[in-house]
Amino acid sequence: MDGRKIVLAALVAVGLWQGAHAWRLRPVHPHDGVLAPDEPTQSALERAATIGQGDWKLIPRAGYDITARILSREDYSFDPLSGLIPEDLALGWGAMSDNRILREFKITQGARFYGWRPLAALPIPIQEVIEHSANTHVIPANPLVRSQLSRLRTGQVVHLAGLLVDAVRNDGAYIHTSLTRSDSGAGACEVMLVERVETQ
Repeated sequence: MDGRKIVLAALVAVGLWQGAHAWRLRPVHPHDGVLAPDEPTQSALERAATIGQGDWKLIPRAGYDITARILSREDYSFDPLSGLIPEDLALGWGAMSDNRILREFKITQGARFYGWRPLAALPIPIQEVIEHSANTHVIPANPLVRSQLSRLRTGQVVHLAGLLVDAVRNDGAYIHTSLTRSDSGAGACEVMLVERVETQ
């Protein structure tokens, strides 16, 4: 087989893989209504031990439990955090889990940020948008959780349980978690070590 045929075969294989990946992660289209009515719960920790995760040390800050609609997901393979955090989930609950509200927004995600823009007048107060949606950097606690996270689809309702953590890499790089749902902008993302995943 000459070089051109090898390159062509490789391109076809990559195209087929990308198509299958896109199909597997195609969005879910749920019914109207509030799909995730409950607020996330955060609990204090006492004497939580540091957790080793490859080149990173995770410092637990709080227990965290959330049921939310996935507004968007973004996978990362090559950025500085991708070895620890292979994907981010933009999550919405309360009004931000309802199609009737979400139709009024353009949701974007990239470069480790989640963004929203109203298509016309805001359908709910801006503080309600901030307090009922968040970009969550998800760290899989084990290979099973990693596999489960990798299959999540936009539009699904997911329950995640685990810990909010700060993370420090052995070269000094670090990332800190938010500990409140009322912040926005840089530093407002939750950094979550996910120990359990359940979909509805």
